[in-house]
Amino acid sequence: MIYMDNAATSFPKPEEVYKAIDHFNRNLGGSPGRGSHRATLRAGAIMLECRELLARLFNISDAAQIAFTANITDAINIGLKGILKPGDHVITSSMEHNAVARPLYALSQQGVEWTPVPCAADGSLNPDHITPLIKPNTRMICMLHASNLTGTILPIEEVGRIARRHGLIFMIDSAQTAGVVPIDVQDANIDILTFTGHKGLLGPQGTGGIYVDPRVELRLLKEGGTGSASELLEQPAVMPDRLESGTPNTPGIAGLAAGIAFIFKTGMENIRRHELELTDILIRELRNIPGLTVYGPGDARRMTAVVSFNINGLDCGEISLRLDQEYGIITRSGMHCAPLAHQTIGTAATGACRISPGCFTGSSDIHTVVEAIRQIASS
Repeated sequence: MIYMDNAATSFPKPEEVYKAIDHFNRNLGGSPGRGSHRATLRAGAIMLECRELLARLFNISDAAQIAFTANITDAINIGLKGILKPGDHVITSSMEHNAVARPLYALSQQGVEWTPVPCAADGSLNPDHITPLIKPNTRMICMLHASNLTGTILPIEEVGRIARRHGLIFMIDSAQTAGVVPIDVQDANIDILTFTGHKGLLGPQGTGGIYVDPRVELRLLKEGGTGSASELLEQPAVMPDRLESGTPNTPGIAGLAAGIAFIFKTGMENIRRHELELTDILIRELRNIPGLTVYGPGDARRMTAVVSFNINGLDCGEISLRLDQEYGIITRSGMHCAPLAHQTIGTAATGACRISPGCFTGSSDIHTVVEAIRQIASS
């Protein structure tokens, strides 16, 4: 099998990730914050280690401002619904994933005003188009860092400066960039950063989290046991307990910590360089196939390792199915949970086939994939 769906879930994981999860499940156990015995203390230490690794990765000054969630969708809902109320206005890009778009659609039915800034056909966003859309009731700018459809990286540093200048909360969906593209919450003026563990951070599914700047106060979506201040019926006010009700996925967080440690050991710049080289080959070779259209910027330096395409006269689902069944190549086809992005690039009626290599993909894998697509196109 040649796995080319890392934009959905990175695979394989570093061996250290598998070992960390297995070691916790077999030897540690314990629920962090629940009691004072050695098992719970070890579990708490794992949580702390992962928080500190994330703080280092994102240049967060206080690791306690990072709360773990079930996934990034959970985190995005916490951020959006914890801030926005009827009468507020929020600005996004037109490339948003449904993880942002669906909560905002639901909020728009409750009186929140939502304006997507139109992006170009390659998925890029011009920051100059944001300021004219800011209104007296604008409360937040929320956007993804990179598209899961075209790989296009959005200019969050420039947009963050606009948000800070106008006193707006700036929230980022880093699902496609965390662990691959540098993110500095200080330099980018990010007030709320949401992340997932199972993509570029190389951890397992069922992990994710949210960073909240201390100046931002979120309304709670849920309350429950935190292992702290248990004598009170009121939810603890301190972070991260405030946002971490219920028993966390500690084995998953152990794996996530191992994934982040692998990134530091390998060097994010080396992972990024490798994926740039693969993406560059992929784009160049696909463009030489007659009848094939490649979407996005076409410049690997402006993208993550995500390349979407269509072949004239073929359904994208058929392409993906044939790549799997005839060549053992795993890709993703359809709408990619991003209908707004498909509308932006002009593929809402067709969808697209997506190839997303990762840090364990080899250049020989890319050439094999291209040749398989060439054969499908020519047939």
